[in-house]
Amino acid sequence: MSCSSNVIHLQLPASGLAQRAPVHLLPCEIEHNGPAQITEYFSATVKDHKHEQTVSFRGRGLKGKEISCPQHYTGLVLKEVNKPGSDEEDRTVRVSFAFDKLTYWNLETPPSSDDTIVMAMDWPELAEAIQGPVN
Repeated sequence: MSCSSNVIHLQLPASGLAQRAPVHLLPCEIEHNGPAQITEYFSATVKDHKHEQTVSFRGRGLKGKEISCPQHYTGLVLKEVNKPGSDEEDRTVRVSFAFDKLTYWNLETPPSSDDTIVMAMDWPELAEAIQGPVN
């Protein structure tokens, strides 16, 4: 059995600071790779009520909630610079944006603590508790 180790190279912005942008996690798959005129075609008119946000996207009701990244963490939006020709080639990604919070959306289901993204945001604290020193 052979073991291949691929390297992912991360390109940081020239200034060292990534531009901040609002991030929305939508419950859909968009079959498009490449730039999109998001500000022209996606502007969420959000209605807040009872700690829940609602919006309509292409005629479907979405319910969402804004959540923060875990303490001492920053989210990054990455873009692949050059797609490798095979799985064994190294990859290079560039930081497009950074974020400290994001809004996630469910299709007609109210946000809850059982949502996958909410549980993922709890993982660093849980991992620290498991791996940290025992007193």
